[in-house]
Amino acid sequence: MSEYLIHAASWLINPDEPPVAGGAILVRDGRVAAAGTLADLKRKYSEPVIEHPGCAILPGFINAHTHLELTHFPSWRMRTNIDYNPRRFTDWIIQLIKIARGLTPDDYPPSLREGIRMCLESGTTAVGEIVTNPALAGIYGDSRLTGRLYFEVLGQEQGRFNDKLSGALAAAASAADGSMAAGLSPHSPYTIGEEHLSTISIAALAQGLPLTIHLSESAAETDFIFDSSGPLARDFYPFVGWERYLTHPLHCTSTELLDRHGLLTPDTLAVHCVHVNLADARILKERGVSIALCPRSNDKLDVGRAPVALFRKLGIPLSLGTDSLASNDSLSLWDEMRYALETFPGELSERDVLRMVTSGAASALKISDSHGSLHAGMRADFQVVEISDIGEKDLLERIVRDGGVRDVYAGGVHFIG
Repeated sequence: MSEYLIHAASWLINPDEPPVAGGAILVRDGRVAAAGTLADLKRKYSEPVIEHPGCAILPGFINAHTHLELTHFPSWRMRTNIDYNPRRFTDWIIQLIKIARGLTPDDYPPSLREGIRMCLESGTTAVGEIVTNPALAGIYGDSRLTGRLYFEVLGQEQGRFNDKLSGALAAAASAADGSMAAGLSPHSPYTIGEEHLSTISIAALAQGLPLTIHLSESAAETDFIFDSSGPLARDFYPFVGWERYLTHPLHCTSTELLDRHGLLTPDTLAVHCVHVNLADARILKERGVSIALCPRSNDKLDVGRAPVALFRKLGIPLSLGTDSLASNDSLSLWDEMRYALETFPGELSERDVLRMVTSGAASALKISDSHGSLHAGMRADFQVVEISDIGEKDLLERIVRDGGVRDVYAGGVHFIG
């Protein structure tokens, strides 16, 4: 079959633009060469046409926050006999560490590959992925998935922190030549010694690496950062042997702490942001930070709901992430969009959530030059979605709420799970 193809459907959907009836895209060498109506494309090009009647063509979705290494977490939990439902956020972290201690390096590659497969199968073609073990980076390059790999950095003791940062920087440099862009992921304000925060900021700036960080996910984090109290200080720090690193109360929020050390910039993606106040939100807005919401994960861990209305009022850019199967039931952004609409009625519309998993997420991950829409020059990542009624009335609403993924193409190549 020719590598030059026209894909046509009842509708072509691009974020922030009206739907195109009888829409089509011309795919050449893994890129979108042209987009418009099928009639227009057939007048200009003589390439073969693949028809998708009764369907809409949408950009591949972009999951702004994932931990695909943890895809097998549900089975690990049962296998290691640590199968219980944590009562609090801190209990969940401790359970996660207990399970990880029972794993071997051989457990992670199949888990990661399954996560990649699940993403592509559900129409997600790019991710903002947290990479805990840089040795796994090659697996992403061997797949059709793209996006950005954020190499994780955490730690308290100087030597171990330096090793972790050096490894992350080396992995990011190596990843630069692959299909995935690179970045750094300072894990959270409570897992990194304050004296190390500026070091990360300086290193990221020097290497031109975007950042992503878990920010204000739980009330436990709020208590810990403000006055060194609560379950993180009482239970988590002793569990991991960090008692000697408990510091004097900082009397600030996580947002203020990160801002003091230069970690909040237009290249920063803050994840969760459930427990941020008005002053925090204003800082995030002023610094040009984007936010990745993970509403299903927040609900499953019972940490609360992000103040979406406040973020919208201030004009802070938003995207959606599923987090991992350690705190969610699927890696489908379709599921995440629908849940977000139910959770934030009147605050988010179908058009809003569609943008949050396409152009909004591409902007948050700093990959909008090649992802997030189906315009000429973009990577040919798209999904063919079946719709019950191809009429124009309430089209976008019906697609988002009821559409079903029929086919997925990543870089113009048909994905077969």
